[in-house]
Amino acid sequence: MSEDAYRGVEPHKTTIIVTTGTDVAGHRVAQYLGIVRGIVVRSVSFGQGFVGAFRQLGGGNIQEYVEVCEAARQEAYLLMMQHAEQIGAHAIIGMRYDATEFSQGATEVLAYGTAVRLER
Repeated sequence: MSEDAYRGVEPHKTTIIVTTGTDVAGHRVAQYLGIVRGIVVRSVSFGQGFVGAFRQLGGGNIQEYVEVCEAARQEAYLLMMQHAEQIGAHAIIGMRYDATEFSQGATEVLAYGTAVRLER
C-alpha cells in the first residue's frame, strides 16, 4: 500500500497543470473557477521528536523534521489537486504553500492556488 493511500489521500487521477505563475504557456485562461486548497496539520512522532531534539544539540539539518515537513507538503498538495479535480479544473495558477505553527509541536500546512479552465 502506498504511503498516500495509507493516509487516505489518493494521488490525483487527471493531468492538472500546476504553476506558481499567473499563466500557462500556449494556453489562455478561459475561466477562473476559484481558490482550491489542501490543509493538513502534522506533528512529529515520539521517535522523530526524540531523535530530532537530540540532533538539535549538534546543529545543522535535522532529517527527521525534514521528513515530517515533506510528508505534510505532499499530503496538502494532493488534497489541493483533489479539490481542483472535483471542480473540473485544467490547471492551478499562483500555487503557494503556507505553514503556521498550530500549537507547540503541530504545524498546519496549506497548499493553495487559483483553479482555472484553459483554452489553446
